[in-house]
Amino acid sequence: MYVKECIVSAPGKAILHGEHAVVHGKVALAVSLNLRTYLKLRATNTGKVSINLPNIDTFLCWDASELKQLIQHSCGKQEDVKRLDAELVKRLREFVGVADGNLDTSNMATLAFLYSYLCLFGKGELPSLTISVWSELPTGAGLGSSAAYSVCLAAALLCASGAISSPLKEWDHTARWCQEDLELINSWAFQGEMIIHGNPSGVDNAVGTWGGMLRFLAGRIIPLSRVPLLRILLTNTKVPRSTKFPTIMTSVLDSVDAISCTCEKILLEMTCEPITGEHYNVLEELIDINQHHLNVMGVGHPALDTLCRVTLARGLHSKLTGAGGGGCGITLLRPETDTAVIQSTIQDLNDCNFDCWETSIGGPGVQIHSPRSLKEDILGTLNRF
Repeated sequence: MYVKECIVSAPGKAILHGEHAVVHGKVALAVSLNLRTYLKLRATNTGKVSINLPNIDTFLCWDASELKQLIQHSCGKQEDVKRLDAELVKRLREFVGVADGNLDTSNMATLAFLYSYLCLFGKGELPSLTISVWSELPTGAGLGSSAAYSVCLAAALLCASGAISSPLKEWDHTARWCQEDLELINSWAFQGEMIIHGNPSGVDNAVGTWGGMLRFLAGRIIPLSRVPLLRILLTNTKVPRSTKFPTIMTSVLDSVDAISCTCEKILLEMTCEPITGEHYNVLEELIDINQHHLNVMGVGHPALDTLCRVTLARGLHSKLTGAGGGGCGITLLRPETDTAVIQSTIQDLNDCNFDCWETSIGGPGVQIHSPRSLKEDILGTLNRF
């Protein structure tokens, strides 16, 4: 192993504009959330391979020699990163005991880990190591939690295998990889997403890798070089989100497309000229119009209507993010929004039995950390196992 210990993190994602329109060839804007998944990899000399996922009460441990038996001659070819090894996935599903059943969160995380581990280390002796993961992201809420996990796995295992080097210098608190390494991380993370979701778009893992904001159009994902950091409230209604694709009128699709393009233009303006109240006025108007369109599409929900009504009573503007039919919503916070207003709004939403976080969008993608850069509670959780 080239890296004996490392701590990496990757952000979740929200869809700012363009939900559902993207499947019809229109623009969608995805942004990183400043809610992150953290992963610590540590080499051991125990002959064991273990993974600890305290968010979902999962601890699993195997003998490295036991895992070695799962490898066939075709495994371990790092150049095959763009092609999922279906035979290995089948063997892993049988090994985990889910050959014929649906995967729960624990099984999906386990399969993604074992697949990457065996592919990256399969050519030689399998190293003993332990992986510990802690996430600030709720699972199953459409916020890219599985992609953040897959990105962290890819970055840590690639570093440990020597496929990429650690960019962290002795004096650094955090560091990011070069573009070439990020592309490799993203490719391996996409493999994890394929194991978990079957046929993912690639947007979630791209946001986790590059951060900031990405433009998604006709299958092409374009990271935008500069975006402003915007404060938001993120609210989980705890109503299961819908995965259906609605039938949408062309006029509504064209309008949503125009909203996405206008939002992109405004955000780029905010990075190269003084930010004014007018910028926020336009962003708030776009949020209101898009939420109306999403209701017209039939992907709204009474819980999301409640979110919009509660925040508007405080002068704040909200919309759903993701598939809709429940799920999560985002609320834009202006720079001058008073702390008391924010806290009162969070309390109002909690009183509706929603979970709510004050956070931001547009932050960095996957990073490697020195231990001193982490909050004590996160570091304590990662070190506990």
